[in-house]
Amino acid sequence: MKDFKKLGFAAIMLFAAATTTSAQDKVEGSIQADVVSQYIWRGQDLGDVSLQPGLGLEYKGLSLSAWGSIGLSEPTDTREFDLTLAYTIGGFNIGITDYYFCNYGSDEKYFQYKAHKTSHVFELNVGYDFGPVALQWYTNIGGADGYNDKGERAYSSYVEVSAPFTLGGFDWSAAVGATPYTTSFYGDTSDFAVINCSLTATKDIKITDSFSIPIFAQIAANPSQETAHFVFGFTLQP
Repeated sequence: MKDFKKLGFAAIMLFAAATTTSAQDKVEGSIQADVVSQYIWRGQDLGDVSLQPGLGLEYKGLSLSAWGSIGLSEPTDTREFDLTLAYTIGGFNIGITDYYFCNYGSDEKYFQYKAHKTSHVFELNVGYDFGPVALQWYTNIGGADGYNDKGERAYSSYVEVSAPFTLGGFDWSAAVGATPYTTSFYGDTSDFAVINCSLTATKDIKITDSFSIPIFAQIAANPSQETAHFVFGFTLQP
């Protein structure tokens, strides 16, 4: 796991160096927070009403971002803090994410990276946006991963196809996601399993000439677990 710590440190240093190479180069920042009626992630129910802040920097396709989630209606929901380093060029993108999950009332240490004791999950993703559709592949490469039917590390993976479109004055996105092989990480899926079918609609609500609030609604179903959810949320951003 030391290699992951070195990789993350080197990547952050690379990003920091890139952002200071020239006074003429522009670094773009972002800050926002979502409030959602339910936290649904890749077909998994991870919590009730939640606040989900985000912070990021982007420079010539290279981005470093932080994202979190904390329960509002149910304080005992698992708290999450993620860091992502990514690079995008044209339609191609690649990234690595450090997910950190902290169970309520636990004494879990953030800087604990030992196998079978850590609350971190390290995930590598690669994808391509073709325009009409986008394809993404995600694989856990370290940390608290799930297991396969032999009790071995599963290197749990998730693949998703999504398509944006406009209809009725709303921006829509349809997505289908699946686990390609057995893993306990996504709810004990067996072999190939479709775990996420979602449809999301978004629209900006204009407050003033310079400020609007995006609102969104999502229908999300998990055919593998035979569950379905309806989620509403809004985004606050400058």
